[in-house]
Amino acid sequence: MMHGRGKSDSAIVAGKSANKAERLAAEPTERRAGAKGNVDQQITCRAQNRESVSQALERIRQAARQRKKERFTSLLHHINVDLLRLAFFELKRNAAPGVDGLAWQDYEADLELRLVDLHARVQRGAYRALPSRRRYIPKADGRQRPLAVAALEDKIVQRAVVAVLNVIYEEDFLGFSYGFRPKRGQHDALDALVVGITTKKVNFILDADIRSYYDSINQAWLIRFLKHRINDPRIIRLIQKWLKAGILEDGVVTTSETGTGQGSVASPLPAISAQAGLLTDD
Repeated sequence: MMHGRGKSDSAIVAGKSANKAERLAAEPTERRAGAKGNVDQQITCRAQNRESVSQALERIRQAARQRKKERFTSLLHHINVDLLRLAFFELKRNAAPGVDGLAWQDYEADLELRLVDLHARVQRGAYRALPSRRRYIPKADGRQRPLAVAALEDKIVQRAVVAVLNVIYEEDFLGFSYGFRPKRGQHDALDALVVGITTKKVNFILDADIRSYYDSINQAWLIRFLKHRINDPRIIRLIQKWLKAGILEDGVVTTSETGTGQGSVASPLPAISAQAGLLTDD
């Protein structure tokens, strides 16, 4: 009897072990299926988000194309959660953090709640720009180029605002303009130059550069140029917040009436607005 009970107990234990083994074997498969489902859902949501943002930006583009002299007075509502989310995913994952110390992965961990809160602060005017962290990179001539590393939320809002302004200014630029334009770069400009000098009679080429442009630009004139096309006071205040936030270096924050932070997401704004302002200046 003892042998029988022992055999029976062994069978029960074996049965439990077998059932446990089966469950363990099944669980990874179930988790993988769930994970795959989440990934698929995220991909679908991202695609829908991008499509929604693209449609909204296209409507702005059409308005800018049809009304060349019109000043846009209501743009802030386009800085919505969908655009902020898209702006976040377009940031570099491994970029150096700003004064907030936040890395891209830190923000992603609680992304939706953070974006909803950020959007609410932007819309009600409670958003505050942080000083940019000074960083230097070596130049070819041995000197150092000063860069301004913005805080992560500042990068997100800047990229969202630049996305809206780009579709407006793209309708104002001439075909031979290449600086800081979407899907254009210095190699495209060089290709166009080669075509120009090989197909037309050229007597001279003028190569000019503005020394320390980002360090010396007049902020008041920058805002004036912006207002040729962008006259939404809330968008203007956002840009002024970035200009006035200052630079943190060696524990000291400095602000100035001239210059902008080079290397930030919004750093092309001065060049873009200045070019567009000159094209439309009275």
